[in-house]
Amino acid sequence: MLLLTTLFCQVVQAQHMLLLPAKNQHELTKYVDQTIGTGFHGHVFVGANVPFGAVQVGPSNLSEGWDWCSGYHISDSTIVGFQHTHLSGTGIGDLGDISLMPTTGPVIVRKGNVKNMQNSYVSLFSHRDETVRPGFYAVKLKRYNISVKLTATERVGFHEYTFPKSNEAHILIDLQEGIGWDRPVETSIKQVNATTVIGYRFSTGWAKDQRIYFAAIFSKPIKNFSVYDSLTAKTGTTLTGKKVKGVLSFVTSEGEKVLVKVGISPVSAENAMMNIQAEIPGWNFNQIVAAADQKWNNQLEKVVVKTASESQKKVFYTALFHTMIAPSIFNDHNGDYWGTDKKVHAKAAFTNLTTFSLWDTYRALNPLYTLIQPEKVSDIINTMLAIYQQQGKLPVWHLMGNETNTMVGYSAVPVVADAYLKGFKGFDANLAYEAVKASAMRNDRGLKFVKKLGFIPADSTAESVAMGLEYSIDDSGIAAMAKKMGKTEDEQYFSKRAQNYHNYFDPKTHFMRARLNENQFRTPFSPFESRHQVGDYTEGNGWQYTWLVPQDVKGLIALQGGDKPFIQKLDSLFVAQGDMGKEKSPDISGLIGQYAHGNEPSHHITYLYAYAGQPWKTAEKVRFVMQNFYTDKPDGIIGNEDVGQMSAWYVLSAIGFYQVDPTSGVYVFGSPLFNEATLKLAQGKTLHIIAKNNSAQNMYIQNASFNGKKFTHSFITYQELAQGGDLVFEMGSKPSASWGTAVGDRP
Repeated sequence: MLLLTTLFCQVVQAQHMLLLPAKNQHELTKYVDQTIGTGFHGHVFVGANVPFGAVQVGPSNLSEGWDWCSGYHISDSTIVGFQHTHLSGTGIGDLGDISLMPTTGPVIVRKGNVKNMQNSYVSLFSHRDETVRPGFYAVKLKRYNISVKLTATERVGFHEYTFPKSNEAHILIDLQEGIGWDRPVETSIKQVNATTVIGYRFSTGWAKDQRIYFAAIFSKPIKNFSVYDSLTAKTGTTLTGKKVKGVLSFVTSEGEKVLVKVGISPVSAENAMMNIQAEIPGWNFNQIVAAADQKWNNQLEKVVVKTASESQKKVFYTALFHTMIAPSIFNDHNGDYWGTDKKVHAKAAFTNLTTFSLWDTYRALNPLYTLIQPEKVSDIINTMLAIYQQQGKLPVWHLMGNETNTMVGYSAVPVVADAYLKGFKGFDANLAYEAVKASAMRNDRGLKFVKKLGFIPADSTAESVAMGLEYSIDDSGIAAMAKKMGKTEDEQYFSKRAQNYHNYFDPKTHFMRARLNENQFRTPFSPFESRHQVGDYTEGNGWQYTWLVPQDVKGLIALQGGDKPFIQKLDSLFVAQGDMGKEKSPDISGLIGQYAHGNEPSHHITYLYAYAGQPWKTAEKVRFVMQNFYTDKPDGIIGNEDVGQMSAWYVLSAIGFYQVDPTSGVYVFGSPLFNEATLKLAQGKTLHIIAKNNSAQNMYIQNASFNGKKFTHSFITYQELAQGGDLVFEMGSKPSASWGTAVGDRP
């Protein structure tokens, strides 16, 4: 009997050990500071989530406006609820689904406003009472003396509320509330049993037709459940309407913990319940916290950097963290998802995703994924191809099964093309080509003019210059795909369209300008002027958009008259001063002269010096941007974080390179920030980057070697990087006159 008991205990212990996360070699989550980007206009999410999770459970403030696109800003000290979906780094507010708020005292279901907080359920809090780390959020609600802790799995938010002694303890489920543009269309709630509530929230906003179902399981039996239509109490325990709210009431003892598991689903409440059963079957809150921490460490370990600066580690790992919030999961544990065609697609063979900020992310985030997130690439492409099959074109800016058509270009094209050209195999290549070509051959969004004229007339379409230049970038990727596939006729056609950027270049002013017809540019013209959403450029001006030819920098150099005038013009960009006008975009930030690091069209520009044989100027500019526009303070991101793109620029630049042309697979060297960086690549390979004699002063690459061989190029290809091995830089305090300067060594 003793032997059987011992064996039983050993089995139980072994099973328990299997449930506990393994110890990480590097505990990197301690360097992630989610408050970075919560000030200024960073718009980042604060709360608990796991990498790429469907759930982002966190607090939302009472205040509203542009700086509250994520629901949270460091300047605020109010909380109106803990919501299960949040955007991070967008310029438009949305989501904020399924809001829970614990309270005590008389039942109040009015959210209220800043001028009338007493007659509402909002609570003040102090940032001193917050604890925020990857996968975990905690705060104390001052008004109610309730301590809140949050954690999450992929599809479930897990809440722990510590109540005071009260005969009037409540948890409000407010289905009316959302963030930013979001407004409810139809909401529903139903008590299933003593511990379970289910429902749904259909809403409209930036994404016009959003549907989220939920199931909430409570650790304590509900004493009373009441339902409200907006502010009006209704009879019964189920209600459907536009602004439904439910209040669960309890009697609590001092320090009593009430736990809630909230599963969400784009398909059904039954699937939301299934997600809970699959991901959090028990009630061990601390175990889920530890598992979330482990998931984040596993991801952060994909890039291990060595530096004596704790501040640099915080900035770097927070940036890396921000690259893994979206695209987020948009399917259930069994694979079911809600499609763009408004149909349920059962048991998909890939992980369906949402939140594609492609105009931003095609530039750096997606090229970063091909290096350190290779397992995510096929899910991203397969999701895009499914969207193409359901809506007739690749996604533009896709959110919650909706096409928002936000921003110019068809920026899924370079993402698909880049994955195909780099050799990724986890998707149908023929369908991928069909999708990129079909997206390019439509007639909407100025494309009929591209096909007919080779440019978009300024009097036909706003932001025509930005739109046309983006299409040229996209078409370059299609041409490269066609070439690799042996589609000669298509290659010639799209190669010609990729050269359409010439049509916007004015040889008299040497700027990209809006064209009215074949013989006339729009006048008057100022390269400084920016008119938000109604001008010729998207969130920019002529100074910034003149450089938006990453697919053919050599061609742009030729337009400017060769290396010397190109360099002179590029130097001028970083010192030029002028009035952008009263209608300038708020996204234009992080200015060095007219270079605007706070917005994406500028992100490749510092690397252009290498194409003209002056890589040391790239080093200078990249180091300046990293040191001045990325800090460990709440205002430490110089502009809107843009769903990981601002952070991806930093991650790539800090390890030493950047992919200028989004589909060439060529990464241009800048100035590695760290003494060492080790990247985990596909198939168990590693890339070890060493910068010898590196310091703030020694920013210039003197020479380099790759796997023991001298490396004189100022660039490296994806195929080379994917091999893994050792990339070694010798750094110095003065520019090298020889490294990377010869014509054959330039990108």
